[in-house]
Amino acid sequence: MKKNFCGLSHLQMAFGFTLLASSVAIGQVRTISGTVTENNKPLQGVSVFQQGSESVAITNDKGYYQIQIAGAKAVLVFRHPDYPDHKVVSGNRNVMNITLGGQEKEIEEVTINAGYYKVKEKESTGSIAKVTAKDLGNQPVNNVLSAAQGRMAGVSITQNSGIAGGGYDVQIRGRNSLRTLSNSAVDGNQLLYVLDGVPMSTSMTSTFSSQILPFRNINPLNSLNPNDIESLEILKDADATAIYGSRGANGVILITTKKGSKNKSTISINSSLAFSNVASHLKMMNTSEYIVMRKSAFANDNISVYPTTAYDVNGAWDENRYTDWQQTLIGKTATTSNTSVGLSGGSDGWTYRVNVTHNEQTTVYPADYQYKNNTLSMGFTHRSKDKKLNIALSNNFSQQFNNVINEDLTTTSIFLSPNAPALYNADGSLNWQNNTFTNPMASSVVTYQNDTKQINNSLNISYQIFPNISFSINSGFNYQNFEEFNLRPHTRYNPAFNFTSANGSSTFTSSFSSFSYNVEPQLTADYKWGRNKLNVLVGTTINSSESKQSSIQGSGFESNALMMNVNAAKTKIFSDIISTDYKYVAVFGRVNYQLDNKYIINFTARRDGSSRFGPNNRFANFGAMGAAWLLSKENFLNSKKWLSFGKIRGSYGIAGSDNIGDAQYRDTYSVASSSIYNEVVGLVPTRLFNGNFSWEKTKKLEFALETSFFKDIIGLNISWFRNRSDNQLVGLPLPATTGFTSVQANLAATVENTGWEFEFRTLPVKIKTFSWQSDFNLTIPRNRLLAFPGLEGSTYANQYVIGSSTSIVKLYNFIGINPNTGLYSFADVNGDGKISSPDDNKSIEDLAVKFYGGWSNRLRYKNWDLSFLFQFTKQRNYNYHSYMPVAGTMNNQTQVVSNVWSEANPTGYYMPFSTGVNAGKNAAHANFMRSTAAVGDASFIRLKNVQLNYRIPFNNAATTEVILYVQGQNVLTWTKYFGLDPEFVTTGFLPPLRTWSIGTQINF
Repeated sequence: MKKNFCGLSHLQMAFGFTLLASSVAIGQVRTISGTVTENNKPLQGVSVFQQGSESVAITNDKGYYQIQIAGAKAVLVFRHPDYPDHKVVSGNRNVMNITLGGQEKEIEEVTINAGYYKVKEKESTGSIAKVTAKDLGNQPVNNVLSAAQGRMAGVSITQNSGIAGGGYDVQIRGRNSLRTLSNSAVDGNQLLYVLDGVPMSTSMTSTFSSQILPFRNINPLNSLNPNDIESLEILKDADATAIYGSRGANGVILITTKKGSKNKSTISINSSLAFSNVASHLKMMNTSEYIVMRKSAFANDNISVYPTTAYDVNGAWDENRYTDWQQTLIGKTATTSNTSVGLSGGSDGWTYRVNVTHNEQTTVYPADYQYKNNTLSMGFTHRSKDKKLNIALSNNFSQQFNNVINEDLTTTSIFLSPNAPALYNADGSLNWQNNTFTNPMASSVVTYQNDTKQINNSLNISYQIFPNISFSINSGFNYQNFEEFNLRPHTRYNPAFNFTSANGSSTFTSSFSSFSYNVEPQLTADYKWGRNKLNVLVGTTINSSESKQSSIQGSGFESNALMMNVNAAKTKIFSDIISTDYKYVAVFGRVNYQLDNKYIINFTARRDGSSRFGPNNRFANFGAMGAAWLLSKENFLNSKKWLSFGKIRGSYGIAGSDNIGDAQYRDTYSVASSSIYNEVVGLVPTRLFNGNFSWEKTKKLEFALETSFFKDIIGLNISWFRNRSDNQLVGLPLPATTGFTSVQANLAATVENTGWEFEFRTLPVKIKTFSWQSDFNLTIPRNRLLAFPGLEGSTYANQYVIGSSTSIVKLYNFIGINPNTGLYSFADVNGDGKISSPDDNKSIEDLAVKFYGGWSNRLRYKNWDLSFLFQFTKQRNYNYHSYMPVAGTMNNQTQVVSNVWSEANPTGYYMPFSTGVNAGKNAAHANFMRSTAAVGDASFIRLKNVQLNYRIPFNNAATTEVILYVQGQNVLTWTKYFGLDPEFVTTGFLPPLRTWSIGTQINF
């Protein structure tokens, strides 16, 4: 299979370069020069080229250009980002002076990708957010989702951790499903990612990374180089997503890769170097403060003789020693080097683009770990001379290798005693301090690594059968191979335990491979008569995927040098080999009608069939209707100079979700290798059959107003949405006599997401040498559980409340310190004299985001370009109290924990210190960690990105331009959050890093 893939890519490259070599025009060559002006002032930075030629000239600061052309009827194109292309036939002239002071690009010239069709932005009836390469390019990130954070209304993106190659939590207008990675093996809220028209693999769950990657989650977009992406379009409402049927309920992200330009050939070299570190540290106790806490704890527990295991205070460790463990264990500066080389170009009828990227990133941990990503992006387009045949082919190859520490050291760096011994002896060996120290760097001996190879291919062919009827076929495939190793040598143990590689070393390895293909033939018809326009689209989808997963555990090696070869293990344990297949078929259609170019109605429909559901519910219907009124074209408004554009639109429809995993409705069994009877291996039932297993459905409603004023200097969009998701797939409880605790089934539970989205854009200044563009977006979401039949009697009773958010947590109400006992005190709701769940944890904290958004600015002065983005979020979340150990045990604490209650300090917040031997104090602390004290304000404002570019133009030289840039990511954060960082999906992992990068882009 791999040989076939390689052969295909070589053939594509050979074909592309053959066409390139054969496109040289023959004709009379002459030189044309001139000046380009704007309002009688020279205009710099205008690209000038002959249509169909590769040669490009760029006007200098005097607006002057000079270029060689061929042929008497050559067409010159003048291109500037602020104006429409200007084309002029040269004739016999040798001097051509051009003025571009006409109408600027208007909003209707912006075309957005809606998946199965493209539509002018002004004519769109759906809600589609777009981020282009202008905002995504050259950012110091490994995943394009990091570059898109804070730039779109209705789209919440949270990075899981600061480890490269991990996952992201992406929500488009909230969570529709009750199933998340915290309560299910499959996240029911996953999006559909579509790369160049072909669906990608969903987020992958690894097997052995639970201690380093939150939820073991790996995002599929890690395989793409952000600089290869031309745009991201996010489909949000029913009108935009219903045509994707059962895969569009949670939103769709369309990724379009860059293509070559038919008017010029370019070689581009881009290289950058970045430096990253943890942006903030907790203020922990120093050694003297820590020793006071520890000795007070022993005194409070009436212990006068320090135990032999109290090494920090009994003399075994130096009480004057101090180490900042946050700086030592997670304080290293990580470096990232990124280099890409690209070749693009084309001529009339075809284009090509090839780009190769190599990325390497180290970690902030005190050892040599590295993440590597190699990508190859190839794109080819062809258009016949009669413009009837169009071909677009794209390939994306990637190989990711992630070698990282097995266990995240973030929590250890916070709680390790400040007077703990040095990590290493003088000879460089691990220091065990006479068997008194559990060295955290022992985990550096244990490594986790994964190797991912991925191929994404798409081919789109369209042919215009008749003047108003076209046939197209969109096809492609995805191949993914994932291998991971978890190596645990015996050297992770204290030598005093006398482990050897024969009895203490073990290797865990797993592999996962998947292959899927997608074929979508489509027929499109366009009709125009009088004041009417009609567009009809019909198509079908055939999608199939197969996957296989297995794992092996080996232990007992002759040498640790053999651990990468699990066959060298003396004992091997094989897991079940899991093979799954997924079949999906659909028919879909769209009808779009326009009257007078101002009244638009759009119908989309889809009938889906999925093998993931029971035989009684294998097919379902989805559809939507959207409408738009371009009010700015009405007679009573089109003469108003202050209104540039105005549109009112709305939509309603139903989308679905089959994102439930494979074979969930079937009876399944596992091999019981430990249960052997009469030399026969037994089978253990693991799931019950449910033939009625069916689709989750989301009903979406939206109304929106889109406007721009004063020749598009100011723009304002306002949207209101309501999504209601029912038929929730949950585990229904079963009596123990059945042998199962639950069965997967649909429940008439309804989750509602409503909200407001605001987008404000302005162009305050735009003159010849200076421009300033500013964009602001704000989303105010609300999530609540509308219905859940039988909730009170179910296992979900302590998790959800009807009428409240699905992100609530039920906690004990912390009311302070009991002055009679000196212990934490909580509200005794049922008055039984004790604190217990579920009777007393009735205080509700909502962890859902209250509002979020971003404010971006772009300022351009001559050849300088400055942009920056502020991201903000209003929320509450778990804080330091939710995971802090008992204050006074052999764990460091933040300095604020010194505010201990006593008769002399009755306003003290914390319970008197304890060594952890008092059961009453331990129970009080456990309740404290599950109380309202454990949740606090996690709102923040963050300078998410700042970028400064300087462009050096070269006129009539081998080098057309050089761009020097400096960028920062996660630069500054303003927050009152009590913890390391307010952006996280679960505590205990490395937060997103602050990064500064410098780079150069050279275009030839």
